[in-house]
Amino acid sequence: MPFEFASLLSPAAANTAKPFSGYPPYHFTGGNIDEPTVPVDALADAVGKVIREKGHAMAKYGMDSGPQGDLSLREFICDCLKRRNSMTVKPQEVLLTAGSLQAMDLVNKALLSKGDVVLLEAANYSGALSRLDALGVEYVGIELDHHGMRMDALERALSDLAAAGRKPKYIYTVPTVQNPTGTVMPVERRREMLALAKQYNVPIFEDDCYADLVFSGERPPAIHALDDDCRVIYCGTFSKTIAPALRVGYLVAPWPLMGHILPLKTDAGSGALEQMVLADYLPGNFDAHVAGLLPVLQAKADALCQSLDEHFGSSVEYETPIGGIYLWVTLPENVDTDVLYPAALERGVEINPGSQWTVDGPANRHRMRLCFGHPSIDTIRGGIAKLADICFEQFGVPVRSGNVGRG
Repeated sequence: MPFEFASLLSPAAANTAKPFSGYPPYHFTGGNIDEPTVPVDALADAVGKVIREKGHAMAKYGMDSGPQGDLSLREFICDCLKRRNSMTVKPQEVLLTAGSLQAMDLVNKALLSKGDVVLLEAANYSGALSRLDALGVEYVGIELDHHGMRMDALERALSDLAAAGRKPKYIYTVPTVQNPTGTVMPVERRREMLALAKQYNVPIFEDDCYADLVFSGERPPAIHALDDDCRVIYCGTFSKTIAPALRVGYLVAPWPLMGHILPLKTDAGSGALEQMVLADYLPGNFDAHVAGLLPVLQAKADALCQSLDEHFGSSVEYETPIGGIYLWVTLPENVDTDVLYPAALERGVEINPGSQWTVDGPANRHRMRLCFGHPSIDTIRGGIAKLADICFEQFGVPVRSGNVGRG
């Protein structure tokens, strides 16, 4: 008889996971990217080179760079943020992390306590929401429009909290290719956010992990770049441009805060080999790699929109993506994507129900997030055709009489 652990589990271990059994044939979830775009040969060359030249440094935690991670990679990040995001950052203000999720966890651990309040976009990354839930932190969703978080709604929320004698610990925002809506906040609105943050004396946590994926190749300056009083914390990642499984992200924070965050990173340092490989590969290749990645993603986005138009017609609403790897789709009110999800998964199509990606989950059960980063164009077309059949069987949507194409 196997030993019974159930009675010993902590509250944090109350949930249970199922063993991984592989991805379904039509996989429209997760932040996975296009497999052929991973620069395998160049990374393989870099592995051999850095192992021979720097491998012995792995005998020490932190190698020769200390607990913040490989210095040459941090220097590249500073240079890249200057060129691409108009930011001025010093290497000592950069901490390499196991993806941007660890950066988020560290900021939360440093700043948040149970009962605190955070402001964020009303449609948001489910990982951000679940982490705040686990900490017992209250969050207030700020409405979005075609240009991201609305500043009138943000001002109203800040004013209401101030009237109640409360102040948010930070404003969390994904201003450039917002997840899940795909919006890009204009520079004027970024300045408004900074002005409101200064007026109410609140920091901003800017999550910029999709910033390199604007299809035009042009983006507004980061909020961090417009900040003149060091109130913006910033995180980024190479997961969406190079490879998610490398697990290399970074946190940017002024040293007084970084000095408090660093002791909270108790994993003895992120993986050295991944850092050394990226430090060797990125300086001469990153810009060209991203430039080649963008048309691939745009073609996939176009294929997804065309497939939705063909198979769902006027039954769906969406904003044509201008970047990123996600599409936020609105279906008729009678469609419940919490019900559609298991029905579709059983037949090999996986989607993200809208309730998991919004502050007010039940009010968004007629929405879904579709990731087009990983599946091929043929897979996108086949998956959307199948999803339309399943949705029709469950909810009578889309209507099958006549031409369902969008005008």
